[in-house]
Amino acid sequence: MLDSLSKNVFYMLARSSGLKSLASRYGMRSTDSFARRFIAGESIEEALAAARIVTQAGLHTTLDLLGESVSSAAAAGEATLAYLEVMRKIADAGIERNVSLKLTQLGLDIDRATCVDNLRRILDDAAARDFFVRIDMENSPYTERTIEIFETLWNIGYRNAGIVLQSYLRRSESDVHRINKLGARVRLVKGAYKEPADAAFQQKAEVDAQFIVLMKILLKDGVYPAIGTHDEAMITATNEFAAANGIAKDKYEFQMLYGIRRDLQTSLAAAGHPFRVYVPFGREWFPYFMRRLGERPANIGFVVRGITSERK
Repeated sequence: MLDSLSKNVFYMLARSSGLKSLASRYGMRSTDSFARRFIAGESIEEALAAARIVTQAGLHTTLDLLGESVSSAAAAGEATLAYLEVMRKIADAGIERNVSLKLTQLGLDIDRATCVDNLRRILDDAAARDFFVRIDMENSPYTERTIEIFETLWNIGYRNAGIVLQSYLRRSESDVHRINKLGARVRLVKGAYKEPADAAFQQKAEVDAQFIVLMKILLKDGVYPAIGTHDEAMITATNEFAAANGIAKDKYEFQMLYGIRRDLQTSLAAAGHPFRVYVPFGREWFPYFMRRLGERPANIGFVVRGITSERK
């Protein structure tokens, strides 16, 4: 009940244009602001600086220029050009060539053709520069369209991409099998959007149980899956299943969000687990930030405790 209430409240806050405007004006001004701990900054230069620090700690990175739900073909085109420029600057900086993006950022709400054309421009440039592109999953009305577009491009030869699946969606087990059949890479996460009960599990215990089911399928039958979680119980379950089934550490990786559980990130990497940090940046950071806080009621306290007590 509290999980649902928290997600509802923060989902509404994420959609508030007034709060978003206020946050955009003031939230990143200070280098020690609360938001900056979890958002690398508003510019690619700030993101590159953050990525260098992560890399120096022995971790991998994926950079995400935040943005979603553009309302015009012109805005989708601008987002596409921005991603092309981001990739150019990443390549020039010598940072690991791995990015994440959302399809509504590229025009999925406008029409399929616009989105596909923009995604192909990015994937073509990514292939030329040897980038891997992760297509993030949005809320459930976009799930089938996102997977269908991914499948279409995969089947015509775009193999430098992977996709995200969410354990709280009831359909995800069939989607895991569907993507495994392609031979594509999956990042598994729990899910951060407000969803109706007919589309998604509502209780944390149910979401966790399904996460473990999907994790096992991915480790046994998937291609280098990414296990995206800050939950130590999920991490332990993953490692125990891998060890019991003779699955080497280099056959999968863990992923966490920038700024969260940095102590756990470095300890897992030190234990020989490939580890990637999701580094978000850009002016459109407010909706992302609110969803992170709303994933469960404990997150605010967890974040505060992480700031004050985690090992540096």
